[in-house]
Amino acid sequence: MSESPDIRTAGRRQTAALSIFLLIQTLGTVFFVGDVIGDLREDPGSAHFIFEAVVTAALVLGIIFGAFALRRTIELLRAQDQALAVARGALSDVIEGQFTAWALTPAERDVGLLALKGLDVAEIAELRGAAQGTVRAQLTRIYSKAGVSGRAQFAAFFVEDLLGAGVPSAEASTVKAG
Repeated sequence: MSESPDIRTAGRRQTAALSIFLLIQTLGTVFFVGDVIGDLREDPGSAHFIFEAVVTAALVLGIIFGAFALRRTIELLRAQDQALAVARGALSDVIEGQFTAWALTPAERDVGLLALKGLDVAEIAELRGAAQGTVRAQLTRIYSKAGVSGRAQFAAFFVEDLLGAGVPSAEASTVKAG
């Protein structure tokens, strides 16, 4: 269970885009500041000077706001990474605790974890160096100990904890829509 590469990549791209935008804006601001200083010596009351001074001030403010936005984005990415790590650890603890409550053997624990990760019987058998019949028998014992009828219910047992209140019933959805 890992964070989608698309989400992580999008966050990194946003950070990179903000950084590049801020760098370009800073370079433009340096140019305009130099130009305004040069114009200040020539004709400080002209419309050209006033326009460039206002644009330069706007660019400086843009850099300040951009720096804050970049900082917030980086902090948000860090917070999301930390929350994901906590969620991974918490789910791992829940799974381990439930496996203990069901009294799964070490082999059943391995097979159960691989099944939760989405591997099929053939993949689990190959990884464990076991026959597919052995893996099927282990899965059957796991499902029996868990009180579920198959892989979908087995996975749903743990997903239900993540959903908290769960999925609203059709009746509740109808009441809200009406």
